[in-house]
Amino acid sequence: MQVTETKAEGLKREIEVVVPASDLEARLQTRLFETKDQVKLKGFRPGKVPVAHLRKTYGRSLMAEIINQILNETPRKVIAERNERSAMQPEVAMSEDEGEAEKVLAGGSDFKFTLRYETLPTFEIKDTSGIAIERPVVDVSEDEVEEQVKRIAENARTFEDKDGAAESGDRVTMDFVGKVDGEAFQGGTAEDSSLVLGSGQFIPGFEDQLIGAKAGDTLEVKVTFPEEYGASHLAGKDAVFDVTVKAVAAPGALELDDEMAKKLGLESIDKLREIVRGQIESQFGTMTRQKVKRQLLDALDGEYDFPLPEKLVEAEFDNIWTQVSRELEQSGKTFEDEDTTEEKARADYRKLAERRVRLGLVLSEIGEKAGVTISDEELQRALFEQVRQYPGQEQQVYDYFRKTPEAIQSLRAPIYEEKVVDHLLATVAVTDKTVTREELMKEDEDESAAA
Repeated sequence: MQVTETKAEGLKREIEVVVPASDLEARLQTRLFETKDQVKLKGFRPGKVPVAHLRKTYGRSLMAEIINQILNETPRKVIAERNERSAMQPEVAMSEDEGEAEKVLAGGSDFKFTLRYETLPTFEIKDTSGIAIERPVVDVSEDEVEEQVKRIAENARTFEDKDGAAESGDRVTMDFVGKVDGEAFQGGTAEDSSLVLGSGQFIPGFEDQLIGAKAGDTLEVKVTFPEEYGASHLAGKDAVFDVTVKAVAAPGALELDDEMAKKLGLESIDKLREIVRGQIESQFGTMTRQKVKRQLLDALDGEYDFPLPEKLVEAEFDNIWTQVSRELEQSGKTFEDEDTTEEKARADYRKLAERRVRLGLVLSEIGEKAGVTISDEELQRALFEQVRQYPGQEQQVYDYFRKTPEAIQSLRAPIYEEKVVDHLLATVAVTDKTVTREELMKEDEDESAAA
């Protein structure tokens, strides 16, 4: 096999490979002799079929198998021998001349093809001990825990039917039909729908117009959908709901005690408070982790500048752009609604794609040098989490991941990234800063806008 580099521009490589006809013939002869004892042909005893006859019968198909084997094996072998790493699967280009292809299959010509790929860039891992990160931490107050416990208790509160007019806090059971321009719209009709007045679950203004209603009343509720309403065909539209009130119920006493907790399957109110505190701390911990990780990645991004494989950037940009386009379509918005243009958005998201690819390569290199690995148990947990999201289709989802290496890699990559981040956080200076819940949330909004 003859291997010749025909292009080396930056990270781009082009390699011409020639497999002499003599090498192909040697492989074919080996396959023919292996086949001789396996085939059964009419008129010949097993193992006694002449090689020349086998070649005439099976030579072309066996040569095609040999060619496919060469195409499967050669790219990886050539790149490894050159001590390079391909950023993506190499492209293989062959002659489109059918006559030339027939000559190769007939064993009368060398097999020539070209490999095209981009190498992964090489760079030195830099010292991270000088990186300083400020970790925002929220202290969960007793008042916040108690407020959340009260919300849970509200959901567990009992209601008793009453004959009087509905007041704020009462539960109204009703049928309704919503119309825009006199036509009922999809999702605007319901029967036996329950609504606690003052809960803010319905469109602004809807609940206020039910104050004073009694069981058996029929009324028109007139509202205007918010401009930012999720369904674009209703956003900003005036609507009329024909409502029939079927029952009005007053709330029972709100008791924060062990009996209320037992209704939720817990042994005591203190246990409920413990669980609530843990949930709030977990929520804040997730936000804190995001802030710390963002600071770390920003610091790393500022330390590295090297050429990026164009195809990796293109693939990442396509993923981002597909998601952005889908979100705009679902919301019914345009780039102008977001105070930008498609051209500027493309440029901004291209920079984001470059950042993600660069940081991905840096984290991968750091993780490799640090010996970061993913256990089978960790991968299985991630797989089970995916499977759980599709009740009733568990086996199909499991089979898909088992048979699709790319899908398994999509589970492996985020686990690996988080473990490398954990490794890095142990090497940088991290100081805690106590912040309020509002400050933590505001930082999150600022970062989202800057992303």
